[in-house]
Parts: sequence; structure tokens; C-alpha cells
Amino acid sequence: MKLRNFVVLMAVIMIVIMMVIPMPTFMLDILLIINLSLSILIILIAMNMKEALDFSIFPSLLLLTTLFRLSLNVSSTRTILANAEAGNVIETFGSFVIGSNAVVGFIVFLILVIIQFIVITKGSERVAEVAARFTLDAMPGKQMSIDADLNAGIISENDARIRRQKIESEADFYGAMDGASKFVKGDAIAAIIILIINVIGGFIIGMTLHGMPFAESLNTFTLLSVGDGLVSQIPALLISTATGIVVTRAGSDGSLGDDLSRQMLAYPTLLYIVGGCIAMLGLVTPINFFLTFTIGGLLALGGFLIQQSRTKTEEAEENRQSEKDLEEVRKPENVFNLLREDPIEFEFGIGLISLADTAQGGDLLDRVVAIRRQIAMDIGLVIPVIRIRDNIQLRPNEYQIKIKGNEVATGEILLDHFLMLNPGNEEHGIEGIETTEPTFGLPALWINGEMKDQAELFGYTVVDPSSVISTHLSETIRKYAHEILGREETKQLIDHVKEGYPSLVEELVPQTLSVGDIQKVLQKLLKEHVSIRSLSSIFEALADYATYTKNPEILTEYVRQALSRQLTSQYAQDGVIHAVLVGADIEKQIADSIQRTEQGDLLAIDPESSQKILHSFTEKVEQTAQLGVRPIILASAGIRMYVRQMTEQALTDIPILSYNELETNVDVQNVGVVNL
Repeated sequence: MKLRNFVVLMAVIMIVIMMVIPMPTFMLDILLIINLSLSILIILIAMNMKEALDFSIFPSLLLLTTLFRLSLNVSSTRTILANAEAGNVIETFGSFVIGSNAVVGFIVFLILVIIQFIVITKGSERVAEVAARFTLDAMPGKQMSIDADLNAGIISENDARIRRQKIESEADFYGAMDGASKFVKGDAIAAIIILIINVIGGFIIGMTLHGMPFAESLNTFTLLSVGDGLVSQIPALLISTATGIVVTRAGSDGSLGDDLSRQMLAYPTLLYIVGGCIAMLGLVTPINFFLTFTIGGLLALGGFLIQQSRTKTEEAEENRQSEKDLEEVRKPENVFNLLREDPIEFEFGIGLISLADTAQGGDLLDRVVAIRRQIAMDIGLVIPVIRIRDNIQLRPNEYQIKIKGNEVATGEILLDHFLMLNPGNEEHGIEGIETTEPTFGLPALWINGEMKDQAELFGYTVVDPSSVISTHLSETIRKYAHEILGREETKQLIDHVKEGYPSLVEELVPQTLSVGDIQKVLQKLLKEHVSIRSLSSIFEALADYATYTKNPEILTEYVRQALSRQLTSQYAQDGVIHAVLVGADIEKQIADSIQRTEQGDLLAIDPESSQKILHSFTEKVEQTAQLGVRPIILASAGIRMYVRQMTEQALTDIPILSYNELETNVDVQNVGVVNL
């Protein structure tokens, strides 16, 4: 057993023995001073603790101090009744309070007991009871909040365990305080009973056993009884106050002194009003004017000094923060912050600020949020936050879209105008400023609000400036989605799939494919405008074929075949696909030009033949477009990806599919064959 544990056990045993064994007066004086010191220490700890659990031993300590105080009452009562004395401490307290009038001293003592019993003890008991009840009622909600934070990944398992333990400890503490406060109430009642016993019993014993006259007996035992009551009730009053402080500091995060100084003096200007009210009392009432004016002036002076001190503190804090920021900038490692680039940036001239300023009615920020949601639903890519900022280097009505710091699109907007799309050169009589629609490059006019209804009456499409920007931004992101998808974004997508398909992801990553391998496949799909929203199907195909090859080109072809239903639905119109077929001679020439290398299969075709093939494709697609049909190019599975490599620069928007990527129930209509 440790020494400290042994000392505590012996102290509790000695407290019980004190009730039975008589004690000399000098030892009683020592213990009374120790009791007073202990009570002062407890109230100081209660005032300086930051939260209730910092003093979690208080309920047990409250029981021990009450038992100790009652033991001292028993010992002092025995000494008073047996010897008509109780030591120097009790006699001094009695003489100091009673003075020359025993009745006044007795009444003062009763007032102290009433204050403790009715005001402090009663209030502390009620607060402890309510705190315990509310803490227990709030436990399920707090537990659910912790579980929600844990499931969302906001906190770790260890943090959740610590927070649960804290909630349980708080419930136990307030429950114990509810019970311990009953001891304080019983102690106050016992003090009154012991006082009455000491006065009445001492008065009778003094005249019968000690032979004292009536007045001497009454004065002696009243003095000793009141002194004994004061010596025990002053520590009891301090501990009762500490009990109230502990149970009423639920919403605090600092010591009592810090909270009082911070919250009571948070509004120094109010001290001027208080000081003025006190000063007015000397003018409108018979209260001494000098007294009220002095106190009012001191209050106003205090408010002024607090304001000055707070202003200096704020200025010093601003200076420290500025110096700290300057030091951070000077650090060599902070140069790396300049190398950071935003995945997507939208910059605009100062003339377009109103579109992004919600105070001026701009809805661009809300549209950007809608774009991110729509892109996630359409192509399965969760794009990062779009950085929106003004750029004084741009023309007032100009805007730019950047991908990883590089400009990829630009446009110009006229506020207070509408963009009317003009598909042909027919006469419409609508006046406006000729321009080109920034997203699709169509001829258009900027028209004012008065011409808007007329344009819609003629059947033209009329778009407001915010819609023009949001459409351009959305289509640009879709076009460059494969560049936006990095390894970090791929890892987030993998983690998302793992929540629903843990076995699939554990089989695929990292044993079979790395994050970078999966990124390359997803990028190739996005580059050809294939949605990756069905990640589980994509991962299933990768898990099936990655054991045979790690080539991302070939894996992409297998994934596309696994997404045949999605591709068919994407390009079929009413169950029909209009296709331009790749001729047999071109397929044979491409197949014969494929070379097998250690790095993979390469298309080694001479430039002249490549240009002829590309010209044939371009000519056939243009002929088909003149017929009002937007076709797809249909090739065999073995050469599809090589046809895409040859035509991706000239025919970026033309889909190229293989026969294996179409469902059997779709009707393929041949609108042309590409031959040399």
C-alpha cells in the first residue's frame, strides 16, 4: 500500500475515533485550525477550476469534511459540558462575536446558520439535483453525436473513446453531487441542534455540577456554544459555497476569476451608466452626495481605464499578428506556398463582380455549387472547389477559365443584356451586338431587355449572362475532366467505393493495381466522355482482367465493354444508333501496323497513310453531318483504340465505339463506310 493511501485510511479511522475518545484542548485547537484551512482550500480550488471534472473528488471530499466537522462538534461538546472550556480557538471566536452581549452574539450566530441552511445549502441542493437530471437526459444525444462524428470521419476511434468516458464521468459526478449535497443540508440542521444542546445542557450542568451562579453559567456556556458553532459553521459555510460554485459552472471554460473579469467587464461603457445612476442618487435623495459622487466617479474611471487597456491590448495583438505573419512570409519553407495551384480557377474582370457578389443579387456562387452537383451525377467526378476571384488584368467584361493554372477557355459578357443564339442568317429584325457564343462557338447577338420578348416570340434561344457563364464553365470542366482527375481525387473515389464494396476494393487495390493505374483508366474514360459514376462495375472489370495485363489502354477497352449498356444508352436515340463503319481495308492496314514491344502495343503507321486515313474519316463525317445526322464511328474491338489515337485531334467530339460495346437489342443503321 502506498504511503498516501495509508495516510488517508488512518485519517478516516481517526475521525471516527474522535467521536468516542476525549481529546485535550490543545489537540482540539489544532484540528479546528486544520478544518478551517481545509475549507478555505476547497473553496479556492472550486473558484479556480475550469470544469467540474477537474475536481471530480469533490463529492467524496464533501462527505469526509462533513464527517470531520461533526467529529469536532462531538469532541468540543464533550469538553464544553464536562470542563466548561473548549480551548483557545473556540473561546476566541465566542468572545469576538458575542463581546459583552450574549443575546446579540446568539442572534448573529443564528443568522449565519439560517443563511447557510436556507439560502446556500438549499440552492446548492436544488442546482445539483437539476444538473444531475439534465446530464442523464442528455447522455443519449451526446452519445449519438459522438457516433455520428466517428462515422463521418471527423474524429478517430481514440477521440470517440475519450469523449464517451468524459460523458460517463460527468454523469457520475453530477449524480454523486446530487447525493453529497444532502450531507451539507444535514450538517446545517445538526449545527442548530448541537448549539441548543450546548446552551441548555451547559447552563444546567454549570449550575448543578460546577456550582456557578445563574448569570455566570449562562454567559460562560453561551460564549462557548456560540464559539463552537462559529468554528464549525464558518468552514461549513465555505464548503457549502464551494458546492454551489462547482455545480453552477456548467457552461464555463475558465476559472471563476477569469470568467467574472471577462464577462462582468465585457461592456466597459455600461460602467458610465452605472456611475451616473449612483451619482444621481446624491442629487435626488438625502444620501450623502460626496459618497455617491465618489463611488460613481470611481465606476466611470474604471470603465475608462478598461476601455483604454482593451484598446492597447487589441493594438498590441494586431501588431503581434502582423509581425507573426511577416515572420511566416520570411521563412524559406513558405516559398512552397507560392507553388500551389488550384485545380480549377474562374477569373473575371471588375465589370463582372456583381455576378459573384450576393449582396448585389449575383447568383454565380450558387450556380457553381449546382454545377459541381450536376457533374458528379452525370460523369461521376467530384470536382474540387472552384476558386473564383477577380483579376484587374482582364478587360472589365472578360472572364477566364483555368485548369491547373493554364488558361483553357475565355469569354466576354455584357451585363444588362441577353445572349440570343442565331442559328442562321435569316432576317429577324432584332437589333443587337454581334458576337460568338463562347461555349459552342455559335453565332449570337447581345440584345437588351426590350428585345428579349420579341426574340423569344420568334423562337430563338435567349440566355442571361449568368447562364452563359455557368454553361461555359460546366462544358469546360466536362471537356477537361480527365486532367482534373488526379491521384488524390482517385483515392477519394476508391475510398467511397470501399464503403459499399470493401471486398472488391481490397482485392483490387493495392494488390492488383495501384492508385495510379486506376487513375489512368478513369482518365481515358473521361477523355472520351464516358461517365465513371458506375465505379463498382468499372472496378469489377478491372479486377477480372488486371491479372492478365497492366496496360491501361487494354484495361480501358475491357472496362468499356463492361459498360456496354451505359454506352448504348448514351448514344442510342429511340433505340437506334447511326454509325459510320470502318472499312475492311482500313482495319487491315491498322491491324498490320500494330507492333508488339516490351512497353506494350504501338501503332507504327507511316505519316502518309495516317493522313489518308484521317482525311477519309473527316470527309465521311462531314458528309454525314450535312444530312443532319450526328454519327458515331464503329470499329472492331481490336483496333478501336488505335482509330481513336489517329482521329482524336481532328474528331474530338465524334464517339468511336466497338461492336462489343453495344447491346444486342440496339438497331445499328449504317450511314456510311470509311474506305481508302
